[in-house]
Amino acid sequence: MVTDSISDLIIRLKNGSDAKKASVDATYSKLTENIAHALKKAGYLTSVDKKKVGSFTKTITLGLVYDLEGNARIHGVERISKSSRRIYQKSADIRMYRSGFGNTFFSTPKGIMTDGEAKKNKVGGEILFKIW
Repeated sequence: MVTDSISDLIIRLKNGSDAKKASVDATYSKLTENIAHALKKAGYLTSVDKKKVGSFTKTITLGLVYDLEGNARIHGVERISKSSRRIYQKSADIRMYRSGFGNTFFSTPKGIMTDGEAKKNKVGGEILFKIW
């Protein structure tokens, strides 16, 4: 049983891209689906598909992005806000991550957003993770 579904999702993405997989499967929840759609919008994923396996278990299949030379788009991930320690940030304090080559994902009242979207919409929230 996974206690932190966000950490499980981002580590699966990193490990799958390190292993040059075309897609990875993760446990489905509304939160992981929303994060996956935000990652797709940011250009880290090619596809997001829900599948039902059995009568109770749902999974989500995520297609990974590679460039023309076969290099993965995802090089690393870092979980910031954890279940033991929540970290929040105001919209005025949001800065670009890795000079724009990485993104910070926020859980805001308007949904899951990247740092650029949150700054543009002038909304802060919980810092979920950083990806580069």
